[in-house]
Amino acid sequence: MKIRKGDTVKIIRGKDEGNKGKVIRVIPKENKLVVEGLNLVTKHVRPRREGEKGQRIKMAIPLNASKVMLICPRCGQAIKVGYKILTDGRKVRFCRKCKDVF
Repeated sequence: MKIRKGDTVKIIRGKDEGNKGKVIRVIPKENKLVVEGLNLVTKHVRPRREGEKGQRIKMAIPLNASKVMLICPRCGQAIKVGYKILTDGRKVRFCRKCKDVF
């Protein structure tokens, strides 16, 4: 996957379209990722012990990686990611707009 944990992404489809957030989990087998504070659903939790109250919690659920675009750390724009192989043999990502390696 071109997006990694810790990257900042912009959602381009769905109910949170246009919002930005940090990736907190990546699921490569399913081509999905979890973005902090976005794509939230309400989960109803039953009480575990006697006397405890049930509650509703908001949790972020995975969304398809095709619905997000990476934000370049240098130019701050939503970009498509390119790859380069450096002279020392490392494969790195780069911004196709500003050509900066990150």
